[in-house]
Amino acid sequence: MPRSRFSAHLAFLALGTIWGSNFLFMKWAAEWITPGQVTLLRVVAGFIPLALYAACQGVLHRAHWRHLHHFVVMALLATALYYLAFAYGSSVLLSSVAGMLSGAIPLFTFVAAALFLRNEPINARSITATLLGIIGIALIARPWQGLQADVSLAGVAAMLGGAMCVGLSFVYAKRFVMPLAIPSLALATYQTGIATLLLLAVIDLEGILALSNDGVALTGLVIGLGVLGTGLAYVLYYFIVGELGAIKASGVTYLPPVVAVIIGVLLIGEPIRGLDLLAMAIILVGVILLQSARQKQEVAPPKPGDSETEQALPRSGGLEASNHSGR
Repeated sequence: MPRSRFSAHLAFLALGTIWGSNFLFMKWAAEWITPGQVTLLRVVAGFIPLALYAACQGVLHRAHWRHLHHFVVMALLATALYYLAFAYGSSVLLSSVAGMLSGAIPLFTFVAAALFLRNEPINARSITATLLGIIGIALIARPWQGLQADVSLAGVAAMLGGAMCVGLSFVYAKRFVMPLAIPSLALATYQTGIATLLLLAVIDLEGILALSNDGVALTGLVIGLGVLGTGLAYVLYYFIVGELGAIKASGVTYLPPVVAVIIGVLLIGEPIRGLDLLAMAIILVGVILLQSARQKQEVAPPKPGDSETEQALPRSGGLEASNHSGR
């Protein structure tokens, strides 16, 4: 195996591990500060190394700012709202459960793409995949138990809302952002920078310094969520896409739910039910089915009438390169 591809596979494993550990770091931080403050500090800690790296690479240009309206939409959907929803969900759910629910992100991406894009495969395989995802989510949430459920329905709703934001952001990026041909590193920097400003405008900072009382939680947020889970995650994902291609790279979304369960159950002793593991397996099977449907479409010849622009755009899996650092 060439050294670059070997490095890409190592980066693949590292990224899955980083994303899978984020739910624990969010839960630790939420014991001291609000989910909004967790989100703000995470984005700031991720933006700083991204901005420095982007400046060193010379990818930031004043001419890009004529597309500011697109950057604002992406900052809202793929960073601010997404991270805020996941921070709240992680604060009221077990980290392992939050991680399992995050495995449904590709399914929400498919639903959004099927509604708003013409070239997303809608067939028996993709429909079955979506139904499996719904079944898996229902098994985790157990809404039939009502208020007596031992799983926070508000937390589940927050996780699903965050996943929906990501799904919509992929579609928006494909329609309006990817055709701009702006370097991904620049897009990520603009996205996190604008998200920082938006969050500063609405997040109450009172009590935010309480996180300094817990060095472990503070380190987990700044280093784990910010520098690694946001800043480095972008760089790793772009490298993987460049070496392995968008379809294979988007397969990294399979790893975080598994990593989150391993960390939650084996390392910090969170309880886990067989029904939850079954639900995670059902969701992952659905994601794999959906991915195979996309891969089949990726290698198929273009249909008559497809425009050159549509053929040149990446599939939904490629969109994850723009936004998936949010785990």
